[in-house]
Amino acid sequence: MKITILTLFPEMFQGPFNLSIIKRAKEKKLINIKYINIRDFGIGKHKLVDDTPYGGGNGMVLRVDVLHKAIEKARDKKLKRDAQKIILLGAKGKTFNQRTAESFSKLKHLIIICGHYEGFDERIKNFVDEEISVGDFILTGGEIPAMLITDSVVRLIKGVIRDGSATFESFSPFLEHPQYTKPQKYENLSVPEILLSGNHERIETWRKKESVNITSKLRPDLIK
Repeated sequence: MKITILTLFPEMFQGPFNLSIIKRAKEKKLINIKYINIRDFGIGKHKLVDDTPYGGGNGMVLRVDVLHKAIEKARDKKLKRDAQKIILLGAKGKTFNQRTAESFSKLKHLIIICGHYEGFDERIKNFVDEEISVGDFILTGGEIPAMLITDSVVRLIKGVIRDGSATFESFSPFLEHPQYTKPQKYENLSVPEILLSGNHERIETWRKKESVNITSKLRPDLIK
C-alpha cells in the first residue's frame, strides 16, 4: 500500500514513522509512505500557500490553486478510482473510526491532506473524495491526525502484525474484553478462574460475553 501525505511540515513525521510497527512495515515493503511539501507549489518568490479570507476575518486560508497542484502531483494516474482515495483532514468531516480504518486499509493508495492556519479554501472539496475529522476538538494542523490515521490503517494491512492479533481488539466490533497476566494474585486481586481453566472454548465464550457487557456499559452507542 502507498500512503502520500500532503503537508507543510514533512519533518514532523520522521520520528513517529521511524519506530515500531510502521518502521517494520516499511522495512518489509508492505507500505510506502511518501511526503509532498505543499510549499513546493506555492506562489511567487516566497512560495506563498495562503492568503487572507474574502469578506474579512482572522487568520489565513490555504489557497485552492496551490492545494490542487499538490493533489495532482500526488495522484497515481494509473490506478482505478476505487483503488485510490483522497481525504482532507478538517473539523467538518465525518468522524474517523475503526470501520473507516478498515476500508482505507484495502486501498492501493491513500492520499492525506493536512490543513493548517484557518483552514482551506472551500473549493478544494471539489477535488477530494472525503473530509475526515478525528474528533470534536481543534489542533494546530492536520499532521497529528494524519499520523493517527496512518498508524490505525497500517496495522490492519495483511502481514504488518501477527495474524489474528487484531481479531478481538476494541471496535471489532465491540470494546475489547479484559486482559490479565502475571502475577496470578496481587494485593487480594485475582485473575478470573475461567482464564486459568485451560478450556479454550469456555474462555472464548467468557471473553465475548465480557466484551458485550463492557460495551453495553461504556459505549452503548456501539451496540446494535
